[in-house]
Parts: sequence; structure tokens; C-alpha cells
Amino acid sequence: MSAFVVTGTDTGIGKTVFSAALAGALGAHYWKPVQSGLADGADKDSVAMLAGLSAERILPEAYRLTEPLSPHRAAELDRVAIDPDMLVLPEARPLVVEGAGGALVPLTREVTYADVFAEWGLLTIIVARTALGTINHSLLTIEALRARRVPIHGVAFVGEANEDNEATICEMGQVRRLGRLAQLPALTPQTLSDAFARGFCIDDFS
Repeated sequence: MSAFVVTGTDTGIGKTVFSAALAGALGAHYWKPVQSGLADGADKDSVAMLAGLSAERILPEAYRLTEPLSPHRAAELDRVAIDPDMLVLPEARPLVVEGAGGALVPLTREVTYADVFAEWGLLTIIVARTALGTINHSLLTIEALRARRVPIHGVAFVGEANEDNEATICEMGQVRRLGRLAQLPALTPQTLSDAFARGFCIDDFS
């Protein structure tokens, strides 16, 4: 049964929305191991709503942190010590695991998400925007993951179509283009499900 890590090239690029779309399409369990910024709500609540997942498929975070900051700093402010060894993958399958921000976001002052992804060994999906600047951010993310021997499943784009940017990233990075999630004027479970079905082939995630 399928299990994927979803990471991004930056923060605020649509990683949680894509994770919801993928989890909904697979009928998967969803896990965000570290949630920071609780005042703005937890990503698992957004995913549950958008993916239409039952409560038992939304797995509890290992760490819940108050401030909307990088986990390493949010943990320091909450006087919490994140232990990467405690981030044990759930056995539930199918499974979608969402990181925070980009691949090199620090969990501690010594360990990044990419380091943990390497330990897990799951296929990793890079979510990238399509707009100006994405080529640099995407290729840097690909290099950082490959340097740690993280298996890359492919790139999922989010935004308006930009065929040259998308093709350049996939050709230069030697990665698969999984598809593109279009910008939606109204984000609902139905519009998201429809957009995922139009933009992606579910067989690529089986």
C-alpha cells in the first residue's frame, strides 16, 4: 500500500492543499508530525475537511507548537525539545505525511526535515509553484534531497500553467512531472477533488 512524504520548495505554496487532494484521492491516512502555529489552526483540520477523511484517518501530531515559526524555534519558545527519534512513521496505509515548509526546514539546530526523510526512506513528492523563481527553488530542493539519498517520486506543481518552468525543472532535475493543481476560485472538497482528477493520474500514486 502506498505511502508518500509531501515536502515543498518553500512555505505557503499549497503543500497542505495538495496533501489534502492526494489523501482524499487515495482514501489515505494523513500525518503531520510537527505542527507549529496553532493559533492559525492545525493543518490536519484543513486536510480533514478538504479531503473528506474520517476522524480515524487523521493521525495526531507528535509535536504541537504555538508560534508560526520554523519547528526548531517554535519548540525553543515553547520550551519543548524535539527528538527526531520520536518521529516514528505510523504503520497505517495508505499514508500521506506532510512536512513543514521546505525540505531543509530545521526540526532542531542539528537536524532538518530532509534528514528525517532520509531515515524514513519513503517516496517523496516535491510541491512546487509555477511562478517566477520556482526553477531555482525546485532544483535546490531536488539537490538537497538527492544529497541525502531521499527517493524522489516526482514534482507536483501548484498554480497557473507555466509549461516552460515545469518542463525545465523536470528536465534539468531529472524528475517526473506528476501533474499540476490549478488555482481554484473557490476551495471546497468537491472543487479540490475535481481539480486533482483533472491535473493528475491516480495510477502514478498506486
